[in-house]
Amino acid sequence: MDKQSEEKLENLGAFEISNQMLKLAQKNQKSNIFLNAGRGNPNWINKKARLAFGRIVEFGIQESERTMDQGDLAGYTELAGIRERFEAFLEPEKNATDQFLMDTLAYVKDDLQLNQDEVVKEWVDGVIGNNYPVPSRVLKNAEVIINQYLQSALYNGVTLADQTQLFPTEGGTAAIVYIFNSLKENKLIKAGDKIAINTPIFTPYLQIPELNDYEMVEIDLRSTEENNWQISPEAIDKLQDESIKAFFIVNPSNPGSKAFDDKALKEIQKAVEKNPNLMIITDDVYGTFVDNFQTVYSMVPHNTLLVYSFSKLFGATGWRLGVIGVHQDNVFDKLIAGLSDDNKKALHKRYSLVTLEPEKMKFIDRMVADSRSIGLYHTSGLSTPQQMMEVLFSLTHLVNRDQTDPYIESSKKLVDTRYTDLFESLGVPKDDSPENAKYYSLIDVYSLAEKHYGKDFREYLQNNFEQVDFLLNLAQKNGVVLMDGVGFGAAAGDLRVSEANLPTEDYRLIGKQVLELLTEYHEAYKKA
Repeated sequence: MDKQSEEKLENLGAFEISNQMLKLAQKNQKSNIFLNAGRGNPNWINKKARLAFGRIVEFGIQESERTMDQGDLAGYTELAGIRERFEAFLEPEKNATDQFLMDTLAYVKDDLQLNQDEVVKEWVDGVIGNNYPVPSRVLKNAEVIINQYLQSALYNGVTLADQTQLFPTEGGTAAIVYIFNSLKENKLIKAGDKIAINTPIFTPYLQIPELNDYEMVEIDLRSTEENNWQISPEAIDKLQDESIKAFFIVNPSNPGSKAFDDKALKEIQKAVEKNPNLMIITDDVYGTFVDNFQTVYSMVPHNTLLVYSFSKLFGATGWRLGVIGVHQDNVFDKLIAGLSDDNKKALHKRYSLVTLEPEKMKFIDRMVADSRSIGLYHTSGLSTPQQMMEVLFSLTHLVNRDQTDPYIESSKKLVDTRYTDLFESLGVPKDDSPENAKYYSLIDVYSLAEKHYGKDFREYLQNNFEQVDFLLNLAQKNGVVLMDGVGFGAAAGDLRVSEANLPTEDYRLIGKQVLELLTEYHEAYKKA
């Protein structure tokens, strides 16, 4: 591809560039095995929750046939005695999945003090999917269970489950879209407002604010490799400026894959004390890959919207399973209450279509209504089968109680092995700091060039090629697809590698192909 075409390609988003690479890599010039380490969907799944889902479906059909059974036509389920019938259906002595379901019943009764009949009825109706989600924001018992999971997995000992309201969404990406939209609709952000973004970051957080719909001013609070991909205290200090309305973060970062350390978390607390109206949105999808992870939400809960996705840990990107969490006493509701009379009047009109008392409608419920453009509010809410998968994934963790979760430990070990293999093959020291999730990593091609062939060669690469040139050749010649870090707010020359979506043995091959291509560039340099 010529330089002009490469410049044109760079105008696309990171994922769109990656799609172009895929076409080149599948028919690469060296006939190498096709290796796509660009996208972050994992190549593993959680079996236990999926098998449990299937068993509840079986029982649900059986229950439906109790009230109506005419060929393929069956009826509704009944509450009375449903827990007893479910236990009679299960065969824990023969089936590990059934034993897990028995364990979940004991957990919701003993640890959560939930009514077992109501729980089983919610589960059965949830997997059958015969009803609109009721309540529309989140199923009653699902909210309790998912809250317990988030508290166990992300809060590092802080107790917030009983004070957190949830809105399950179609993945973390949908959560991002809903949040931006409702912040705008409720006059909490407007064109020209300053928002801070911790970069590098998942590309939509960079792209959405610049769209005509929002037109916000972005303040880049950058984490750097020199600082172990941590945000500096000096950068966090900027959040004390009251003109900055919101702060968007992915923690652990994407693609840096680093969680905020204790120092950064405490600095954010200080910033909120100085700027108490600061709105924080934290996307913590990779938090479970870090030991003793601490979400920003658990540090400043009144100011923070928590976004989480089940997609990565549980191998469920196709299910689209995300959730938004917000404290019942939060700055978003406070700011809405403090709006001008004209804005309050406009919002009263907007939400009076769905509630008799719009002024009392909380921000999280406004997000639910906005997600269906108000008029379709009665059809809102994540589908009940999707909510049930979130519940079952949560329970695979919760039934371990205070014991180590073997599934999470296996997932962390898997990405750690792949990360180690990649960096050993590149001849680059690996980072085993406790904040490193290792789900993604960044390869600095320019630093790699200097390490192997000297500073002059590094300058040659930087001065003579577009930033995507190495990526294009890696795909076209060697059959390896990585992603351009620039699209995530990283520096030119940074390539994102996912340690999630390829067989473990392929990561040494990726390192080998990167070095092989670098050698070809060096041969051209010697001839220049």
